[in-house]
Amino acid sequence: MPGQRLPAERKLAEALQINRSTVVHALEELMSLGWIERRQGSGTHVAQGQWGNRQPAIYQWRTLFSSPLLKEDPYITQLKNQNDAKNGLDLYTGDLSSDLIPDFEFPAMTWDKIMHEEKQLTPTGYKPLKKLIFQHFFQDIPQKGQDILITAGSTQGIFWLIQVLLKPGDTIATEDPSFLFSLPLFAARGIHLKGIKQDQAGIDCQALEELIQKKKIKLLYLNPNYQNPTGKTMSLKRRKEIIRVCQKHHLPIIEDDVFSELGFGQSLPSLKSLAPDQVIYLGSLSKIFSSSIKVGWLVAPNPLIKSLVSAKKITENETDLLPQLLATAALSQQTYKKQQQQLAKKLQDRSQAFAQTLQAFKEDWQFSPIDGGLYYWLTWRQKKLTRNDWQVFLQEGLFIAPSFLFSNDTSSMRINYTPVDKKKRMIFSQKLASITEKLKNGR
Repeated sequence: MPGQRLPAERKLAEALQINRSTVVHALEELMSLGWIERRQGSGTHVAQGQWGNRQPAIYQWRTLFSSPLLKEDPYITQLKNQNDAKNGLDLYTGDLSSDLIPDFEFPAMTWDKIMHEEKQLTPTGYKPLKKLIFQHFFQDIPQKGQDILITAGSTQGIFWLIQVLLKPGDTIATEDPSFLFSLPLFAARGIHLKGIKQDQAGIDCQALEELIQKKKIKLLYLNPNYQNPTGKTMSLKRRKEIIRVCQKHHLPIIEDDVFSELGFGQSLPSLKSLAPDQVIYLGSLSKIFSSSIKVGWLVAPNPLIKSLVSAKKITENETDLLPQLLATAALSQQTYKKQQQQLAKKLQDRSQAFAQTLQAFKEDWQFSPIDGGLYYWLTWRQKKLTRNDWQVFLQEGLFIAPSFLFSNDTSSMRINYTPVDKKKRMIFSQKLASITEKLKNGR
């Protein structure tokens, strides 16, 4: 507090287990910024003056935030600037099309009711919601030794795992291409990402083992169902092979399964169900509710959940109660499963119609059928494209996600097909035909 005396330099160094010269430098900097006063014979005191006069030591932050690692990709900046155009078609979005979002009914709730429900809010989340998540999504996983942490979407779950399990300089392995490469939070933390090539069945297990042996990999991040950005689904055989490799090398797996409710048919066993103690599971309802209501969860062994809760407490970053109440109301409805199945059928119909539209472009664009999720992955069959070639998409008002956002590849693109209804299919076809012609002719 103002006027309070600080310990002597030697005692501070011992208490903090740092070199005394470091303490001296820190105190000199604090004095220059007006935070402390040092007087011969009376020691070091916190300054008595107005706190508003203190200078914040923000020059390091300015350097960090001006780093090119944290800057938005110029293509995305251009896309956002043009996305308001009336004649544009936004297939870049990572959200389910608004006309497909189920119309859940939410009960009227008084403030007294909300305050009453707040009593069931624990450090790991709202108790009734946790119970429903286990009932709906984890019937094939023994709950003993496992716990759920409710998060504000799966990306927050990734963020907390980075905070607790990794330190600057550590390395995560993931699919190539992968959604992770588009997130700036890894660069901000100094975490390295290594991509592993994948085929239609999933990542190459031999390449995974070679990477583990060459690099000190701390985590393996996988998106096995309807992968973002390629839309691929990992085969059951490959899932088992990957688990064997990771168990051999004691490598934890993060399974990001946010699209699990968007499958067209019977889903394959999750990695979590195949190896409960090896896998950290991320789930979400945000894809069904839209991104405006962020509700996700992280399922992991109890000791890890406790560490994550401690990290959240330190930063006072709690998950809001209201989205959890909405998620609980939706999952509690008897019609939830029926609505989820109806959504899956609508997605399948729209996917099939979109794939039929793509048939007209198969000589120039390669693509594969999908089993669920939001995305198609198209690869240019002609000469390799450059970053500059993708400007034609912006000029035509067809907004997609080029592959260079997710990998070093520059000849593929991710398309969210869910907004493409009958009317928009015609618009999409016209725009893609014009773009394809320009790319073939080098214009």
